[in-house]
Amino acid sequence: MPANPEPAPSSPLPARQSEFSFRVGKRLSETCAPSGQQVACNGGEFLGRTGTITTPHGEIQTPAFIAVGTKATIKAVLPEAVADLGAQAVLANAYHLYLQPGADILDEAGGLGSFMNWRGPTFTDSGGFQVMSLGSGFKKVIDMKTAPVADTAVPDDAVAPGKERLAHVDEEGVWFKSHLNGDRHRFSPEISMNVQHQIGADIMFAFDELTTLQNSRGYQEESLERTRRWAERCITEHSRLTSVRAGKPYQALFGVIQGAQYEDLRRKACRDLGAMNFDGFGIGGALEKENLGTIVRWCNEELPENKPRHLLGISEPDDIFTAIENGADTFDCVSPTRVARNSAFYHPTGRYNLSGAKYKRDFGQLQEGCDCYACVNYSRAYIHHLFKAKEMLSATLISIHNERFVVKMVDDARLAIEAGTFFEFKAETLGRYYS
Repeated sequence: MPANPEPAPSSPLPARQSEFSFRVGKRLSETCAPSGQQVACNGGEFLGRTGTITTPHGEIQTPAFIAVGTKATIKAVLPEAVADLGAQAVLANAYHLYLQPGADILDEAGGLGSFMNWRGPTFTDSGGFQVMSLGSGFKKVIDMKTAPVADTAVPDDAVAPGKERLAHVDEEGVWFKSHLNGDRHRFSPEISMNVQHQIGADIMFAFDELTTLQNSRGYQEESLERTRRWAERCITEHSRLTSVRAGKPYQALFGVIQGAQYEDLRRKACRDLGAMNFDGFGIGGALEKENLGTIVRWCNEELPENKPRHLLGISEPDDIFTAIENGADTFDCVSPTRVARNSAFYHPTGRYNLSGAKYKRDFGQLQEGCDCYACVNYSRAYIHHLFKAKEMLSATLISIHNERFVVKMVDDARLAIEAGTFFEFKAETLGRYYS
């Protein structure tokens, strides 16, 4: 099913919206001509494509992996090193920056990029994920398993075992307690827009309600409708702030698609938000790994084809290829740096733990032929020693390599779409990695 054309505007466009744009390049279905069997195995047409996102701080060639700098830093890595490893953009977290140091500080500094000395494009998420997940005691992840039986198997207000619910949703927004000191705060669509305008990223996301796969069908429907109403409020406030802050670079606003594992809800969310004046879209919410490609395809069959789609929170190689071939243009994940802090490094033949004793006298590179700073200059033995000695440099070096590994893999996938060799590249890459 082809993607829908851009719908007619539902409200006046924000001033200066033309400062942001997206241009579709090559389509996977045209350059690679997938067979009927491949299409059948995918469950539908391949919607992958290359493209160019243009922002006030530069272009992003898509598909692209967006490095996560939660608190205005890619953990343990200098911004200059992030640029050197090929990352085109970084994503920071509105929830964390709101709590510390405060969005007003970033505004006074000239925005996120100036504050962290990053010259390229920037993203901020709305804070919705952190408000809901931390507020339910799940910390950095939420339960991505479906309920064992239908609807009432798990309470809709469930929290992590032994934890107190710190976030409470109502029609106007969310009350939540800071995970830092317990202070009580309020987020609403309007507050989230104000916070993100002050942070000053090139691309930001509408405030939405996160649900888990454990929530009942009834609550998913209620939540989806609330997210739709919040999306309309986000657009209104974003347009007002864009006019008020006329001297600032234009910030693009992406709507967030929820709907959990339900096809009708995902498609409805895409039609509803696709008819609004968003600059692009984020595909969010809880996704079962085995259904990731199907859900991404459902969404991209409905969303306007001439606007970019960002998939929130994935970085495993198989998930990346599945997302790309089903139409995701950009995506982000903290995994490359998170696993690096536990000594895990990516390699074409899998993920390995550098803390193992076999690396004590291994003077080879983390990955032979890798052009990243860590591989060019340091050995596995040295980084193994740093990790064992609890030296912070170990996290820096492995993080640089892991970010480069994922960035390059996505860059190569983009080149493969253009060259007509995507499926061969996918088979070779995943065949080696999971062997």
